[in-house]
Amino acid sequence: MSNDWVLPVLIMLLKSVALLVAVLIYVAYVIYADRKIWASVQLRRGPNVVGPWGLLQSFADMIKFVVKEPIIPAGANKGVFLLAPVVTGFLALAAWAVVPVADGWAVADINVGILYIFAISSLGVYGVIMGGWASNSKYPFLSALRSAAQMVSYEVSIGFVIITVLLCAGSLNLSDIVRAQDTSAGFVGWYWLRLFPMFIIFFISALAETNRPPFDLVEAESELVAGFMVEYSSTPYMMFMLGEYVAIVTMCAMTTILFLGGWLPLLPFAPFTWIPGVFWFVAKTSFVFFMFAMVKAFVPRYRYDQLMRLGWKVFLPISLAMVVIVAAVLEAAQAWGWR
Repeated sequence: MSNDWVLPVLIMLLKSVALLVAVLIYVAYVIYADRKIWASVQLRRGPNVVGPWGLLQSFADMIKFVVKEPIIPAGANKGVFLLAPVVTGFLALAAWAVVPVADGWAVADINVGILYIFAISSLGVYGVIMGGWASNSKYPFLSALRSAAQMVSYEVSIGFVIITVLLCAGSLNLSDIVRAQDTSAGFVGWYWLRLFPMFIIFFISALAETNRPPFDLVEAESELVAGFMVEYSSTPYMMFMLGEYVAIVTMCAMTTILFLGGWLPLLPFAPFTWIPGVFWFVAKTSFVFFMFAMVKAFVPRYRYDQLMRLGWKVFLPISLAMVVIVAAVLEAAQAWGWR
């Protein structure tokens, strides 16, 4: 009887380790792709020395960060200072526990997966605040406050966007949300078209939520030196950057699940159905990240007042109105038997 729980726990641990390794390797090449895309837009080569075509550049950077000596300011709260990057990295990776990369491929396919993702992404702001406060310096502290305000502001819009998707899918389970988009129309039946305004709002809010350009005001070098991470170096700095890029990939995956059909093929017939779902998921997530990278390359940085105005005066009213409209349309469709 005592062994009944051992095997399920071992299987879950193996799934978790496999997923974490896959995510970390994918993030390493996402960083490489980000640098190469930006270099290509600016007519530069980008990383091209370490390994074939520079493919090992991210691993070389990791080794450099790990072997360097971490420097902790004398006036810093050392415990909180070192805990902050760990919290950021742990929370970013923990979000992947419920992400289905294919049908049935999730470490924990829970019925409230979307709430879990939303809660974990909301907690990410604590690592930023802890890092900025523990540094005992005005510049990182001011940047941490700006980051907290930015992330909280755009979480409101993301929350309303998620509500509209949940109304259409009728479930909080991420796998069920993907299955709800499985129609005979293929990619035309996915939610990106039916909820196009919310798709755009979610994409832009994801940029702000993850501090990506043009909303990278957390790391606005000209105003706040290097943001809340200015006192960090070596492995703690790497943990902050790792958490940031994992969060970016998580938002790309959520965009794929909520609006782009997750692991579903472009069209529901051969030869598209011959390709395993995990490849479709990775391809769609990579495409969304490519759009993130292109925005970074050609959209200038917003001022902070413009950023907050966009979130509270534009996205919030539109997303709130869309929740009401979607709910009314669905209710009318059910009353008239269209659904």
